[in-house]
Amino acid sequence: MAEVDINLTVNGDSVTEPWLWRISKEFNVSVNIIKASIDTDFGWVHMRLVGPIEEIQRATAWLMTTGMHVDAVQRSVKA
Repeated sequence: MAEVDINLTVNGDSVTEPWLWRISKEFNVSVNIIKASIDTDFGWVHMRLVGPIEEIQRATAWLMTTGMHVDAVQRSVKA
């Protein structure tokens, strides 16, 4: 299993979208929120995605198509 820490920055209408829920439902990954601050028009989330590396890559690619700013912070692979 792989783990990838990601920082997301979101603003505008995207703040109210259920994107964390979609990641957990549409991709074979677990979403762990490390820290977050979300307001009505701006937010950021530091989260960890855990799962097969291919699914993490798919989820990250999807996040990038939403217009959110996505930064991979740390990657690790467990045996």
